[in-house]
Amino acid sequence: MESTPKVIDSNILNRKSHFSFSQKPVEEEHLLLVFEAARLAPSSYNAQPWRYVYVEKNDEDYLRLLSLLAEANKVWASSAPILILSFAQVFDVKNNRANRFAFHDLGLSTSNLMAQATSLGLATHPMGGYDVERAKEVFRIPEGFEPGAMIAMGYPGDPTTLPEDLQKRNFAPRMRKDHSEIVFKGGWEKK
Repeated sequence: MESTPKVIDSNILNRKSHFSFSQKPVEEEHLLLVFEAARLAPSSYNAQPWRYVYVEKNDEDYLRLLSLLAEANKVWASSAPILILSFAQVFDVKNNRANRFAFHDLGLSTSNLMAQATSLGLATHPMGGYDVERAKEVFRIPEGFEPGAMIAMGYPGDPTTLPEDLQKRNFAPRMRKDHSEIVFKGGWEKK
């Protein structure tokens, strides 16, 4: 396998987690498109186990969602005009059955959401640093669902307004492991 493919979709190449967001509101039609892209993701047995709760900065629930974040994430995520909390249906109460692929499928859906956002000129930043247990309480999450990632979304802002440590992270090149570390033909770590 070649180490660098010849052509990768620009929305995959250009997607990067942003730390600064413009205060420009995200248009309703753009929100519809990103959630439509999420909806169209593949899933095991077509279970479509993903759910999303989103809030806009002017919503009263914005501060409730923001309050769940770790302090380090609040510093920059508070500028995002949209916050999204994702969920996976890990247990189907009706059929009394666990879905071991629920988070895999949620990841596929969220990847579609972020690629579509990138194509619309929107910036996204998924986060795991938030209070999961409190999120379940605050949003009265039904039995069988578990929170996934929280996602900040909006138009890119001016990164020079960020604290110095976040500016460094924002301007750092996007690092990924080499193919030889993640792809093995014929068996685990087989060369």
